[in-house]
Amino acid sequence: MNGSESVIFVIGIAIAAGLIIRLLAGSLDRNRVHQYITGIGGELLESRWDPLGPGWIGDRDRPYKIRYRDSEGCIHSAHAKTSMLSGVYLANDEIVSRPDSNRPIPQPRYSLPPARQETVEEEKARLRKRLAELEELD
Repeated sequence: MNGSESVIFVIGIAIAAGLIIRLLAGSLDRNRVHQYITGIGGELLESRWDPLGPGWIGDRDRPYKIRYRDSEGCIHSAHAKTSMLSGVYLANDEIVSRPDSNRPIPQPRYSLPPARQETVEEEKARLRKRLAELEELD
């Protein structure tokens, strides 16, 4: 084997290894997304890799376009982003159909509005009270 054949062989091995790693990562990603959806009480109906999904530029997480049914029977369409280190998070989650048109559309559990937030003055008063309690302990 001469020098150019060695380079071509190494490049071929690198491309094959890259494809195998990508296929393995895709399999692990689908399993991770499935576990996440079932963990929130849903059923994964469809999952496909969406390489140009939202936030794909400069992000290591891989985006997937998914459809799932939640615990109340509503069908959702969303983008799931995942990697081995970041877990799974959903973006653009919207309800596309629901089982009974007379029922109100439930909001996803993870996007409920936060409880009433305290004002700056209330927070100051709470912190002053806590500081006084700590000073009494010293």
